[in-house]
Amino acid sequence: IYCVFIAFCHSQKQHTSLVVMINCICVAEIDIVQRSREEPKAIREPNPGLKPTLAIIQAGEDDGLLKVNKKMAGKIGLNVMQICLPHQCREEEVIEEILRLNEDSRVHGIFLHLPQSFLSKSVRNAIKPQKDVDGLNIQHFLFCNSPLDAPLVGKMAVLLGLEGPLKATLQFLLQNNGMMVQTHQWSSKHLQKQIMDSDVVVFLETGHKGLPPTWLRPGVAVINLSSALMEEQPDSWEHRDEAESSAGVGPLSAALRMQHVVRSSRRWIQEQQYQPWRLRPLKLQSLSPVPSDIEISRAQTPKPISQLAQEIGVLPEELEAYGNTKAKVHLSLLNRLQHQPNGKYVVVAGITPTPLGEGKSTVTIGLFQALSAHLKLNSFACLRQPSQCPTFGVKGGAAGGGYAQVIPMEEFNLHLTGDIHAITAANNLLVAAIDARILHEATQSDRALYSRLVPSVNGVRCFSPIQMHLGINKSDPSGFTPEEVRAFFRLDLDPEKVTWQRVVDTNDRFLRKITVGQANTEKSHAHQTQFDIAVASEIMAILALTDGLADMRARLGLMVVGSSRNGQSITADDLGVTGALAVLMKDAIKPTLMQTLEGRPLPLFVHAGPFANIAHGNSSVLADKLALKLVGEEGYVVTEAGFGADIGMEKFFNIKCRTSGLRSDVVVLVATVRALKMHGGGPNVTAGVPLPKEYINEISSQLVADGCSNLKKQIQIAHLFGVPVVVALNVFKTDTQAEIDMVCRTAEASGASAAVQCHHWSRGGQGSVELAHAVKKVASQKNHFQFLYNLQDSIVEKIRTIARKVYGADDIELSPEAQDKIDHYNQQVRRAVHYPPVSLSHMPEKKGVPTGFILPIRDIRASIGAGFIYPLVGTMSTMPGLPTRPCFYDIDLDPVTEEIKGLF
Repeated sequence: IYCVFIAFCHSQKQHTSLVVMINCICVAEIDIVQRSREEPKAIREPNPGLKPTLAIIQAGEDDGLLKVNKKMAGKIGLNVMQICLPHQCREEEVIEEILRLNEDSRVHGIFLHLPQSFLSKSVRNAIKPQKDVDGLNIQHFLFCNSPLDAPLVGKMAVLLGLEGPLKATLQFLLQNNGMMVQTHQWSSKHLQKQIMDSDVVVFLETGHKGLPPTWLRPGVAVINLSSALMEEQPDSWEHRDEAESSAGVGPLSAALRMQHVVRSSRRWIQEQQYQPWRLRPLKLQSLSPVPSDIEISRAQTPKPISQLAQEIGVLPEELEAYGNTKAKVHLSLLNRLQHQPNGKYVVVAGITPTPLGEGKSTVTIGLFQALSAHLKLNSFACLRQPSQCPTFGVKGGAAGGGYAQVIPMEEFNLHLTGDIHAITAANNLLVAAIDARILHEATQSDRALYSRLVPSVNGVRCFSPIQMHLGINKSDPSGFTPEEVRAFFRLDLDPEKVTWQRVVDTNDRFLRKITVGQANTEKSHAHQTQFDIAVASEIMAILALTDGLADMRARLGLMVVGSSRNGQSITADDLGVTGALAVLMKDAIKPTLMQTLEGRPLPLFVHAGPFANIAHGNSSVLADKLALKLVGEEGYVVTEAGFGADIGMEKFFNIKCRTSGLRSDVVVLVATVRALKMHGGGPNVTAGVPLPKEYINEISSQLVADGCSNLKKQIQIAHLFGVPVVVALNVFKTDTQAEIDMVCRTAEASGASAAVQCHHWSRGGQGSVELAHAVKKVASQKNHFQFLYNLQDSIVEKIRTIARKVYGADDIELSPEAQDKIDHYNQQVRRAVHYPPVSLSHMPEKKGVPTGFILPIRDIRASIGAGFIYPLVGTMSTMPGLPTRPCFYDIDLDPVTEEIKGLF
């Protein structure tokens, strides 16, 4: 095609017919080199680390072709790498090497310098079309190569004496460059007239003597392919070099390969840039009355997750599918889009929780659906992964509800992609390491312990890399004195001071206190311990706060598991288990991509679910960061903070935002009329028992008015951080318009930028359009974000600041045990407060906004790896129990359809 282009241009300049082959090739080579030389420079300016590279796979050590291609690469400014396979290599070896190069982002072109017998269909098809520089898979090759310049557009070309793939290829290329093409054989009638009317003639002699000069009009370009084409040699490929050399096309072939490498690298760079979303809609058909959550979920067919990922700009190599409806997203996306501006950041919080629930998850999803499906804004939701404890216990699932939920809801609520199981495995491996180390140190001498921790391999003792962190400054273990052996290899962990517990993702009250080590093999080392639920593990908190694999591994190593008998903290690094923990967590660090049932459909991340009472109760930093890049500068990310604004939102700002460096644009504060009635003095409720009439009838508006004091307090807490508030009133069918109006008026009078009623549960995104408009308006305004305390403040001052400004306490009171712990943890920089989640104070029975109390700090604990300490101000079980009638009574599996029944 370049021969055609150059020949035509020269014939037009000379106004004479030009029968070309070798000369045309030489000019074409020069033209290609000149065109291609500038592109690598332009590519490297914004990408200084990139140098387009051609990989040559060959059998044997022949360097002839390598020299030609390296010389051409040097002219243009590219790299060439050579992969030499055995002379008699097998097809599988070739394909394996091709597949490896396909996934190597440093390689932009693959050239197979192999015997013809090796170029089977399987081998040809193995090459990615974007990296096929020699057209081995002709259809893909043609698809991936763009048209030439304009001079050929509208001109007439005649292909004479060509057959098969050669004719089809040239015809496609010429037509793709805007030319009209006619094909003829030497025996065709009226051949002379067709030749005389053409602008370009490409012919193959095949025994004929060529074209009579009288048939060629001035200015026509004529190309004779006969001497340029080589005969296939099925048993040898050296003839390919000979044919290229004898025809003079070797340098041209090399130049074309380099040009395709440059084009491939340019396409690769374009693919790495932020891509506009191309979502295709899935309509929501809402019904009345509203069916069950699982019926609604099954009524909508999820979009294949790979298709959804493609539509939002996730590259295939960044996606790791888990079935057809969920997938992990690789963190490499953050590097690829690092220069892409973030979208708007919206956090959803709630009033102080009650057993009635406020519906933060449904509001999050409803708002998200309204922003995307109805306001047509790129939007993402980021949710916590639910524990299986409430799914089979009392509360049920956490996929949202009604027409504002994640689908498939059964996959969301059960196992998902195994992150919690990975946390369980890592947590319990650490416990096993603790107990084993205590046992082995108690039953072995210093020398025996040393010999096993630094074993002799072939007569040589070497430290493991993780042992070097112990402060060992000797490279030869054999040179240790007895005192050094004891100092470096005996941790002397006090069994009474072990703080790390086993975990399981099941409600089991009988694991709250257990005795382990009763077998004879443990040699009377029985001791009491306990299980926590898996989401209470510090590893879950680390997963939620980390910003990458290296950071996660470092945090895992810092986790304190107890103290030695002389008071030194013992960490996971000390036990030598950090690397193994990181291996167990390497997939869990990737957020899981799912979708909602309404919209185009709408993408969301599900990642991490730290226990809100003893951690920070938010989804992961990584999920939020990925989503903010994917939505683009004009998009929105809606993330949810656990529990009430006084605990989940406060720690979202003080801990999560401080760690991530992100700043929220607006707080959406969720409330319900019936929850406000409880805060206003309404009767207590019990799960499974019908609601008292006060919550389903408008008996007294005073309950709502009094309860709004809690809503007002939560608005004030958000304003402490300088972030505006939009109140979302989650409306139930039992709410009256008078009650709804009262709450909205009170909220706006208390400083909320807007207060709107939401009906997403029954209408989906359409029921939250007013909320979406309010959020969009408020988020566009500049806010004055600030943290509530400085890291340089003392631990006591940080606790006092939170107690006074957030909880409304007059002061704090430290127990002697808490004071001792503060002295021990004095170097730590962050904090979270643990208290009963049903009151702003330490007194669960106190609703509304308690005041005039002293907040007692009974104990202080640390999550050093996660990066915070947490004072304890009340009693809280980290292992829930099952009720008399758990949710699992209604859960079952249809053995024929494999459908799950009874989830909600």
